[in-house]
Amino acid sequence: MRLLTTLLGLLATMMALPATAQEGLEIIGTPRPKALGFQPATTELARDLQWFDGFLLVIITAISVFVIGLVLWIIVRYNKRANPTPATFSHNTPIEVAWTIIPIVILIAIGSVSVPVLFKQQIIPEADVTIKVTGYQWYWGYEYVDYDFGFDSFMLQKDELEDYGYSQSEWLLATDTAVVVPVGKTIVMQVTAADVIHSWTIPSFGVKQDGVPGRLAELWFKPEVEGIFFGQCSELCGKDHAYMPITVKVVSEEAYEAWLKGAIEEYADAGTFQIAALD
Repeated sequence: MRLLTTLLGLLATMMALPATAQEGLEIIGTPRPKALGFQPATTELARDLQWFDGFLLVIITAISVFVIGLVLWIIVRYNKRANPTPATFSHNTPIEVAWTIIPIVILIAIGSVSVPVLFKQQIIPEADVTIKVTGYQWYWGYEYVDYDFGFDSFMLQKDELEDYGYSQSEWLLATDTAVVVPVGKTIVMQVTAADVIHSWTIPSFGVKQDGVPGRLAELWFKPEVEGIFFGQCSELCGKDHAYMPITVKVVSEEAYEAWLKGAIEEYADAGTFQIAALD
């Protein structure tokens, strides 16, 4: 009897390994009640995007203040009471030159900053880990292409959250299986869809890519902080669009290797060969 209990316990431990290898991780990339601004930036791409947003905010704020001030000045200075005799000129060359050149300079400044940020996202570096993600109505499928295994990821219901180590505040965010990646490594996601257009997004990583049926697109990120990060499908894809979240766990390289062995045992057909290749 004791032997049977021990064997059952070992079996349960093996089955639970892929899900529990990252217990104790801090939840970082998640919406916060009444929060302002972005989620914490944990990749170079996210920092670039958030800096660029601040750069644009300064420009549009200056333009808005200038235009509002100019309108108020014209209302006060050139109303009928203050200026009973209207001017008769038809144009003003210096002003026309100014309102042509200044917008050009502003657009050049914006373009000179935005183009490098865009190219950094679009030029895909050599991957340390490659994962193919497929959007379905309404869940995600993941395939670790270097190890020939994959799994599907479904949203957890309220009564399932605590069983997986989440709180009720993670409802609509947490999934039963998560993408697990090592910290400090370049991750390339190959994004596609099986039915309609979906979109794979993690705000803290600064990545978003539409998955289009019949096409294979790519995005990349290099996470710098261990933790749990959430995203959502960001392309309207049907009645349950709001119920296909994304969970990514960033772990140490040692924890990733341990998780990988357990995941191969559970999900891969040729698990013995792949595990031997890891040792």
